[in-house]
Amino acid sequence: MSDRLDWNDLRERRMTEPGAAETYEATRIAFELGQEVRHLREGHDWSQSQLARAAGMTQSAVARFEAGRTVPTLPVLERLARALDRRLDVRFASNVDAA
Repeated sequence: MSDRLDWNDLRERRMTEPGAAETYEATRIAFELGQEVRHLREGHDWSQSQLARAAGMTQSAVARFEAGRTVPTLPVLERLARALDRRLDVRFASNVDAA
């Protein structure tokens, strides 16, 4: 019998560690927000530099955000929304999936 773990075993073990689920969820949210901003930016045919200028940010900050490597603050989200001609809408939604 081997003591080696495969990825699923390691992930399961790590997810039971204190704070792991919360960190995973924050990472998921950051990634999804970044993907949405990238989609909107590309819809404007803008480069990251163009979005950065419009939002008063640096290109590297936009790149980190789009890659999901940073959890944005509400003021940053608001600046990005305005630059992309959008309104930021933060709300609580039901956990129940519609059937």
